[in-house]
Amino acid sequence: MPHHPAVTSAPAARTARPRRLARQAVGAVVCGLLLASCAGSGVRGTPGAAGLRDPYFRLLGNGGYDVTHYALDLSYDPEEHHLTGEAVITAKATQDLSAFNLDLAGLDVESVSVGDKPARFNRAADELTIRPDDELPEGRTFTTRVAYSGAPETITDEDGSEEGWLPTDEGALALGEPAGSKAWFPGNHHPSDKAAYDIEITVPEGLTAVSNGELTSTKTAAGRTAFTWHSAEPMASYLATVAIGPYETKTYKTKTYKTKTHETKSSATEKDLPVLTAVDPAEAEQSADVLERLPEILTWSEEYFGPYPFSSTGAIVAPEGSAGYALETQTRPVFPGAPDTELMVHELAHQWYGNSVTPKTWQDMWLNEGFATYAEWLWAEDHDGDTAQETFDDAYAAPADDELWAFPPAEPTDASVISADPVYTRGAMVLHKLRETVGDDTFFALIKDWAAEHRHGNADTEDFTAFAEQQAGEDLDTVWGPWLYGDGKPKSP
Repeated sequence: MPHHPAVTSAPAARTARPRRLARQAVGAVVCGLLLASCAGSGVRGTPGAAGLRDPYFRLLGNGGYDVTHYALDLSYDPEEHHLTGEAVITAKATQDLSAFNLDLAGLDVESVSVGDKPARFNRAADELTIRPDDELPEGRTFTTRVAYSGAPETITDEDGSEEGWLPTDEGALALGEPAGSKAWFPGNHHPSDKAAYDIEITVPEGLTAVSNGELTSTKTAAGRTAFTWHSAEPMASYLATVAIGPYETKTYKTKTYKTKTHETKSSATEKDLPVLTAVDPAEAEQSADVLERLPEILTWSEEYFGPYPFSSTGAIVAPEGSAGYALETQTRPVFPGAPDTELMVHELAHQWYGNSVTPKTWQDMWLNEGFATYAEWLWAEDHDGDTAQETFDDAYAAPADDELWAFPPAEPTDASVISADPVYTRGAMVLHKLRETVGDDTFFALIKDWAAEHRHGNADTEDFTAFAEQQAGEDLDTVWGPWLYGDGKPKSP
């Protein structure tokens, strides 16, 4: 998750991850001016919305199109802290478009083209508004090419935690939840718009550039090396990452299963899954034991959550302190320093819950964090630790004025608390109460079927509660009322 603490996994040790409210950019004004400029010109289309009206980040994302693919060609000079990039964005118009927006923070835009024609563009705060030479009719697939450069920004949240482009001693680390990806490439930066990615990163020879998916080529020329990464499965932009530094990489294959039940592997069909780990040399020794358990954790996870949803896996262990939290970046979670086993369990569980099944809006964060936290409880239960019931009871013992009961998991009060304890721990408590109510057989089938039903898609809280009731064959208001939506500490555990 984004803002799962870097080295501690016990619920009591997690800290809230306040989220900066999106800047109220004047992109909407720009779109209004473009509307006026279209009057009388015969153009039928209208500008796409400058924001998707997310409950907490009103101007994050953009309307009027759906991205299907990003091709990013990046070159970074760590000594100069300078990024040069070209983004080729393939999208489909969802309305007749006279103009559309991309989210981009900082950086200088040098040119924009739509199709094979140059396009006019304006910058207003974090909105890049593009006016194509020809209207884009609804249903048209089009490509937008943006050339840009500059010093990429580190975005600081209200609690002092940082995302975006994070310089390190020898390179950089790019993290994106919820809005940091706009610091290093233009795009539709909202979790509801997922796409495939091809990312090429050129860095000084001797450094390694790691990203999501599979490494398809490595080429060195004139003292610089280009690393090309391919992610075929849909990915929300906040899950994209780049890690640049003197990383030690290891590749191998592990066995995963196309089908599996919670109880047995007898009906499973094995397949090989590529694994790539990248470790900062200073963290190699301390990380070794946990990284060796990665195949074991994946096998255990498949027993509970179903087939692993992506074509590769792995981990990035970045320099200690390079970020203030671990993040479930797709196929290759990032850990700022050596993780413990429980944190690895948490971030790998996100590959199912958060990465494959992605929330429709940032209000639905508990569907990411509650599931990943409950995965930790299940791991402990299966590995001679506390039972999930004991962990639940410990959490419930928190007094009524504890932060845990500050707001219901499904209704964070504002953007500053979407990664706070009620989303993590109380989110897991919702799932435990669901398990207690419907029984183990139904519960474990339900969470596996949920991951399969919305594989590589988006879902919200309403989707989940309706799905759970359908699977259970009963009304579950006794769970949703006090635990998911209720204010304060429920009267009984």
